[in-house]
Amino acid sequence: MKIAVFPGSFDPITVGHVDIVKRCIPLFDKIIIAVGVNSQKKYLFPLEKRMEWMHKVFENESKIEVSSYHGLTINYCKEVSANYILRGIRSAADFEYEKTIAHLNHTMNIDIETILILSPPEYSSISSTIVREIILGKGDVSKFVPQEIASEMHL
Repeated sequence: MKIAVFPGSFDPITVGHVDIVKRCIPLFDKIIIAVGVNSQKKYLFPLEKRMEWMHKVFENESKIEVSSYHGLTINYCKEVSANYILRGIRSAADFEYEKTIAHLNHTMNIDIETILILSPPEYSSISSTIVREIILGKGDVSKFVPQEIASEMHL
């Protein structure tokens, strides 16, 4: 069985995240969207809300599972028997960062392969960080987040 983990904080999920997952569905038997929890990081939205949004956005996708995890992604992959990590690339800077992490992960576990998926140009400037700033500034983020949850994007 080909199982992939798509890790992230998804604070909040963006249309770019959804695009990556939907494009990868035909490639895998199961994709686990893994919402990472980092005690050092301050989130805008609580874990429960981020998980709820993931379930709502992907409720009709039988190959999608939503989960949360603590610690290293590579260790989580081993726990859930995943052999692939999916990561989105929006820019050259993203590529350099993800390449470094992929090399480190490969050193820790040669059985887990990182797959980098390029964002289409229309999503290359969208990030959760920018969406959070727009939300905090009381702006309209409806073009940047999935339609299923756009009405919930307020504080």
